Parts: sequence; structure tokens; C-alpha cells
Amino acid sequence: MSVFRKIFGSISKSDKEHQKNEDENKFLPKKDTPIDESFTIHFSENGGKFLYCETINEVYGFLQQIIKENNWEDKFALLLNSELNEKFKDVGWKTTETINEGHFLFTTCEYLIANDGSILISSNQIAEKKLNELPKNFIVFATTSQIVQTIGEGLHGIKAKNKKNIPTNITTIKHFKATEDDNFLSYGSSSKNLYLLMLEDL
Repeated sequence: MSVFRKIFGSISKSDKEHQKNEDENKFLPKKDTPIDESFTIHFSENGGKFLYCETINEVYGFLQQIIKENNWEDKFALLLNSELNEKFKDVGWKTTETINEGHFLFTTCEYLIANDGSILISSNQIAEKKLNELPKNFIVFATTSQIVQTIGEGLHGIKAKNKKNIPTNITTIKHFKATEDDNFLSYGSSSKNLYLLMLEDL
């Protein structure tokens, strides 16, 4: 609409149609948020700490910063995956496979769930341990290609990748901060102080 029409209040047919479309659009669903943005929004709302990495060297750097900022230099990192232990052997930390010795768990995950910001894990990451048996502090290493829209898609992906040996103990972590309502809102789950190191691989 031109300045003159705004001043004198003259509205053409096309302007009326444009206004009508704008009014109708108010009641239509908004365009879908990109899946990676949706995940980071929900993950942050859940209390998670998100660090985006473009290279594996950035993953190493952020990992060392997390350890330093939390004064975990003298604490044991719990690593239950031998391949992950080998991949990050140059971090310069103390590691253990004994649950009671670990101050924080360093692990991968199966998938990152966009519609609720949760992290899908299985026995591939935590063996047959329950979440409440594991340390309060988690550092999760994942990639952008692991983001899926729903838990259903994640479960389908797990079955597709592990046709001969489907992992057990499949669960999600969704609560990343302690609240007064922990006993009610997060009933049946275990709240974790969680950092996510996400490596771009797409």
C-alpha cells in the first residue's frame, strides 16, 4: 500500500484481498521450523547445554573447556565404549569403566529427538545400566545427521541399523536440570547435568 493510500484511507481491491489473506494466515499453522533448530530450541528449554562444532578439533577443545570449567581435571571420565575411548584418547583425562569411579559419563547417543529436545540412548551407550545408576554429569558427543523429528523415527532407525542385533535398554534423557518439581514432572526419568557436543557432518 502506498503512502497516499495510508494517509487518505483509500484501499483498492488488491489491498483488501491482501489484508484478508493476512487475517486468515493468523489462524493457519506456522511454517515448520527446521529440524536442527527445533531440536536446539527444545533441548535448551529442557536445560541442556549445547555446543556446536564444525570440526573434530573443536570437539576436543570444547571437551577440555568443559572439564576445566567444572574442575574435573582430577575426576574420572566414565567411558563404557571402547571405540569412543580410543577416539578421544588424546584428551589427556583420566578414564574408567567402573561406574562408581566415574564423575561424569562421556558417551555417544542413538538419536537426537527434535520435537521434544530429548536424547535417545540404548545399551550401545550405557550397557544395561539404569540412568539413575550413572553419574549425574553427562557429556554427549553427537552429529547433526543424528537429528530426527520423533522418537518413532529414532526407534525405526535403531532397528534399521541393527537388524541382526537390536540393542536393549532403549531410553530417552529429557530433563537436564534439577527442579523443585523433579519428583512429579520427571517421574520415571532421571535428571542429568548434560552437555551436548554436536559435530556438523552434513
